[in-house]
Amino acid sequence: MFISKGVLEREKDHIEGFAPEVAWVTKSGDSDLSEPIAIRPTSETVMYPSFAKWIRSHRDLPLRLNQWCNVVRWEFSHPTPFIRTREFPWQEGHTAWDSLENASVEVRQILDLYKGVYEQLLAIPVVQGRKTEKEKFAGGHYTTSVEAFVPTVGRGCQGATSHCLGQNFAKMFGIEFDDEKHTKQLAWQNSWGLTTRTIGLMVMVHGDDKGLVLPPRVASVQVVIVPTGVTNKTTEEQKKELMATAQKLAQTLAIDGEIRTKLDDRLNYSPGWRYNYWELKGVPLRIELGPKELSGTTYAVCRRDTGAKGTISKDDVIKDTRNLLETIQNDMLAKATSTAKMRLVVVNEWSQFVPTLNNKCALYSPWCQSMACEDEVKKVSGEESKAAAGMTTEDAKAPSMGAKSLCIPFEQPGDASKYKCIAPSCKKQASVYVLWGRSY
Repeated sequence: MFISKGVLEREKDHIEGFAPEVAWVTKSGDSDLSEPIAIRPTSETVMYPSFAKWIRSHRDLPLRLNQWCNVVRWEFSHPTPFIRTREFPWQEGHTAWDSLENASVEVRQILDLYKGVYEQLLAIPVVQGRKTEKEKFAGGHYTTSVEAFVPTVGRGCQGATSHCLGQNFAKMFGIEFDDEKHTKQLAWQNSWGLTTRTIGLMVMVHGDDKGLVLPPRVASVQVVIVPTGVTNKTTEEQKKELMATAQKLAQTLAIDGEIRTKLDDRLNYSPGWRYNYWELKGVPLRIELGPKELSGTTYAVCRRDTGAKGTISKDDVIKDTRNLLETIQNDMLAKATSTAKMRLVVVNEWSQFVPTLNNKCALYSPWCQSMACEDEVKKVSGEESKAAAGMTTEDAKAPSMGAKSLCIPFEQPGDASKYKCIAPSCKKQASVYVLWGRSY
């Protein structure tokens, strides 16, 4: 958890990139420490001294480690739960390879895995791309990322990153190996990470005014069974039959069908109160079980994502429930994808840049790959956004109103070389489309 100042500062670009975010421990009780100790913002400088000891030969490669841990980034005053907090748990991988080619293959493999987490599990579409030199990981060779978009606030959010670190850290920490010709070589390294930001994005992309909306594949409770129709006129025998049927259904789904199921047998609460309770928690599917269902051939169901009501067969309850959960999962991704497509807009002229940005969109716009133009886009878009909103000043601690580069998409929306760079003062021909947007 702690890094000595000397070790953290060994890689110059790395520490410069993290300097504003590092929290330092300076005292132990009443005594001043002889040297400040950093609370780790990331683990490269913690782990790589050990890499130098473990790696001796090409036979030791690749070395691939994965861990979950907490890190601290102390750089802001406007926290957003799960999205931007000072301390957060994350998953990070650290690997060493014998060549840039092999390292680069893994960079894309990991990025595809992260895309799968978002799209296949969380039903959130993402854009894969490469970070600009300005936005890449400090001290790294190049950075790739998956970028998500939150339509309700019109902001992008970096979903996960996969970095090729090159040989920079290997040089600093002496991570060398003997190749097959017994020649000393520096290792090529990668690091990659995914945080609890996934949860925040899932909440914001899918949630509604009733509460959470959870994709079935990640919901801790996929189906809730709510017995209904119990009144003052209901006999004890009828109540016992209703509850016995509900319990049998819960066991059938959970044990035989391996569906994560919850029976809400709190009959002291009204059905409407219990419906609301589980809607707030985002449970994907509700099965309603009353006197009508006891005597019929179907169960009444209600989807959390759309509120649509329907029925499933008693005889095929496991199959029908599984199919409906899969339909909900696919529909949630389709809806999120459709919304994102409408908000990810190609803009080739500066006159349309800020108005489109202010319409809660992210923009594919041409760029000449100059860092000065990248800075200008953020500065001028922020100034014009403030002017359009009638603001004279912007809270320096609040999320920026200017657009920053999110990534250079691997799938380009067109031929950027047909257009000039989007930066207002630039007259150069563009070479790539960049995804620009306000971000967290």
